[in-house]
Amino acid sequence: MMKPNDQRRAFPGSFWKGRLALVLALVSLVPVVAAQQTKEDSKKLEVRTPTAGLTVSAEATAKEVGLPVYPGARLHKDNPSENSQANLAFWTSSMGFKLVVLKYESDDAVEKVSAFYRKALGKYGRVLQCTSTDENKSEKHEGSKDLDCGDDKPEKGAIELKAGTRERQHVVGVEPRGGGSKFELVYIEAHSSDDSK
Repeated sequence: MMKPNDQRRAFPGSFWKGRLALVLALVSLVPVVAAQQTKEDSKKLEVRTPTAGLTVSAEATAKEVGLPVYPGARLHKDNPSENSQANLAFWTSSMGFKLVVLKYESDDAVEKVSAFYRKALGKYGRVLQCTSTDENKSEKHEGSKDLDCGDDKPEKGAIELKAGTRERQHVVGVEPRGGGSKFELVYIEAHSSDDSK
């Protein structure tokens, strides 16, 4: 699971080389946008120019992630000022990405929650389970659209599942929390003009 000082895990894989600083800067806007919104506003910031656009929102849905909400799960906040949801999109004529994150907690154990999401992720193809060891490390092929664990290593006791392609990733990270668990549902979509070459 993503720790406050380790935000890179929200963007798994080597696909984000060179784009990570920009992504992290934009993601940091989500709490600022949410704090500046009033009840009359939609908790959304949208900026468009003829050649680029940015959307930052403190609201997201499981439908946007492409996964169901675990039965009985509740939105989770590590502290009162934190958002449980984030929805970010940025695009130009040469590249673009979308990131949707939802944080939940459940009274059920990590194994039960991860089994539910392993099945749900199956509709996107082969489901990878990334571990804290290198046992699931797959060989990387330059230009391949196949998803791999890359450098993603959840902490001991946590499970990270992913399915899809490098351009459209569905990721679930589950970790123990007391007698239950907390988990994040993440959708990442990215493309660039280089993708068609």
